Amino acid sequence: MRTRLAASAALFVMVALLSAPWLQSESSPETPHFNVALPAKGEKLPPILTKNQLVGPNAQYAYQTHAYELAAKIPKVLYRQPCFCYCDRSMGHNSLHSCFSGTHGAECGTCLKELYYTYTMYKRGKTARQIRAGIINGDWKLVDLEKAASIE
Repeated sequence: MRTRLAASAALFVMVALLSAPWLQSESSPETPHFNVALPAKGEKLPPILTKNQLVGPNAQYAYQTHAYELAAKIPKVLYRQPCFCYCDRSMGHNSLHSCFSGTHGAECGTCLKELYYTYTMYKRGKTARQIRAGIINGDWKLVDLEKAASIE
């Protein structure tokens, strides 16, 4: 009886420790794809679209075109960030950078908010890893797109 009780207690403790949120890695199954390191030497990232390449519904609001201007300033930081619209699963994107090398970034509120969050944190001196932790934490959800259009 004591052996069973001790085994049950040990199993409970192991399950509690292994399922603890602080033990989850930043690349958990719930986290969309991102690149931990910079591109390999000599590897070129696809270019970020220019605001002049955005037309119609992709250029309706100032925050859409301005996001692409800012994205072009930090492509390697974006390359290291996940995108929580899960376009990695539906569109084959490999990071937030992919969203802005096409028009998807202009069409998606999640991508836009994550871009403005990333740029703001980068300007505050945060590392790509620190920015990624904030994105995973959901801090990007607090971005107001109307106000973000004035970020320099």
